[in-house]
This record gives sequence, C-alpha cells and structure tokens, in this order.
Amino acid sequence: MDRLDAMKVFIAALDEGSLAGASRRTGRSAAAVSRAVAFLEAHVGVPLLHRTTRSIKLSEAGERYALACRKVLLDLEEADRNVAGEKSVPRGTLTITSTVFSGVEILRPIVDAFMDEYPTVNVRMHMLERPVNLIDEGMDLALRITHLADSTLVAHRVGDVRRVVVASPRYLATHPRIAEISDLAKHQIIAMSHMGQESWSFPPLAGSSVPRSVSLVPRLVINNVRAAVESTLEGYGVSRLLSYHVAQEVKQGLLRIVLADAEPALIPVHLVSPYGRLAVPKVRAFVDFALPRLRTIFVSRAREIEMAPDPAIPPRRGRKSAE
Repeated sequence: MDRLDAMKVFIAALDEGSLAGASRRTGRSAAAVSRAVAFLEAHVGVPLLHRTTRSIKLSEAGERYALACRKVLLDLEEADRNVAGEKSVPRGTLTITSTVFSGVEILRPIVDAFMDEYPTVNVRMHMLERPVNLIDEGMDLALRITHLADSTLVAHRVGDVRRVVVASPRYLATHPRIAEISDLAKHQIIAMSHMGQESWSFPPLAGSSVPRSVSLVPRLVINNVRAAVESTLEGYGVSRLLSYHVAQEVKQGLLRIVLADAEPALIPVHLVSPYGRLAVPKVRAFVDFALPRLRTIFVSRAREIEMAPDPAIPPRRGRKSAE
C-alpha cells in the first residue's frame, strides 16, 4: 500500500472524527480505511489510534505522527501546485477555527461570500470554546480575541474589543446602584463559565499596581454567550461580556454598560495563521478577502457601543420583559 495514500486516509479519519467519516470523505469502503490505518501502524510499529464503535482518539505516538503527516501532505500539496503552475490559483479545503459566537455572528457571513467568490475552495469551520493549536490540529486560520503569545503565528490585527459589565435598564432601575466594583457583590450575577465565576478582576486604581477584584456568588453560570446575553436582556442579572457580544443591544438601549471607568485595557482581535501558510493560495485569498470585512465589522461594533443612548425610560423589548 502507498504510504502517502494511507496518510491521507489517516488524516481524513482525524478530521472527520471516525473511520466511517473517513470512508465517506475518501469514497473508500470501511474495510479499506481500516487497512490504511493498520498499514501505517504496522509501518511505525506502534498503535496510532484508540478505536471505539463510534469514535477514534489519537494515542500519544499518534499525536506526533499526525503532526508529521499533516506537514508532509501540505508540503506535497504545495509542491504539486508549483510544478503544475497553479501557485496563484486558490483551490482545495480551507480550515478555519473560532469561538462559537464569533464564528456564527462574524465569520460565517464572510465565509459564505468568500465561497461565492472562490468556487474552487471549500471551507471547514470549527467553532470551539477551547484553545486550538493550529499546527497540531491542521488548521489554516483562526480568529482570536486575546493577547497573543505564540510567536509561531502570523497575525493580522483587525480590531479591538472591550470587556464590559452590562445589565438591562429595568434591572438597574429595581436594584441597588452600581457605582463601585464592590457593589457587584450585592447583585445577581450571570457568569460565563470561561470568563470568571468566583471573582471578576479590574485594573488597579491610579497610583497603585495591585489589580482590584470582587468575589461573586453567581446566580447563573452559563457557557454560551448568546444565552448569557438573552438572560441579561430579560433582566435576570448583571453579566460581563466582550463589547462585540452586546454592541447592538447596547446601541438600541436594551442593555447599559456600568463601571465603564473600571474596564481593563482593550483586547486585540487578530486573524492568525501558522508561519508559512500564507504562501498557500487558498489561505492568502481568504486573508485578503476577510481582513477589510473583519476590520469594518469590529470598527462598526465599537462605534455602536460608543453611540449608545442613555435613556431616561428603560426601553421594552419586543417580547417578554423581566420587571
């Protein structure tokens, strides 16, 4: 059996999450897929996968081998394009990762438009609420909203976001005033599971180097941004989110920002790719296509926050409101 061909089947199984998925993707029988993986395992002399009836999981050796396989296949793909004179033609499958909210609200419309523009490029979007190693997991690009530390990535800055504390006007009208961060301890807190459940930190006061924090006992802990926004809109408490999560709701007066003078520094937003991937036409094409659109979106959402009204009468939503 050809080893490169077996590598392609092996990587297809990882991308699809199962041998059956690899069978569908490659157009081979389940038995042929199993033989390809077994061939590689026999060649390297160690198990690469732990198999169950429904899924597969890489062994420790398999993780290292998968990384090597992806590099070999990417280098081969690039070599084929160069020899065939197709270096400038975007084609193939582009893999992009982001958080769920930014994937649904920000990236998906851009990806749809990109596929219209480049019909020879297919896209796989992985929306995940966990850190992703782009090289190890074979990703071409990621939209990251954080301070970057990985020097192996090529980063294109597309904007900045704020970390804001918000509540509905009607909640604020019926609960104690929030003038200091310590006041938050008196309130019903809607906490994101990955953004601080037991305490929220804030920058130090002028002249101090000690960050401030407030201990919390959340009324609701949730791991989905849209759900947290909805509960906050309905008046069930105070939440801390990123400004682009709630820009439109703040602009419409459905949510109000409190403690704006205590906000941390802006958080940068980047479109990132592993070093060297920009030489691949499909990646370069998406970066060139997406950068101006992403910058427009994040600038627009920043302006929506800045132009937010300060209504004397709390607005009602078009559906149920919580008094």
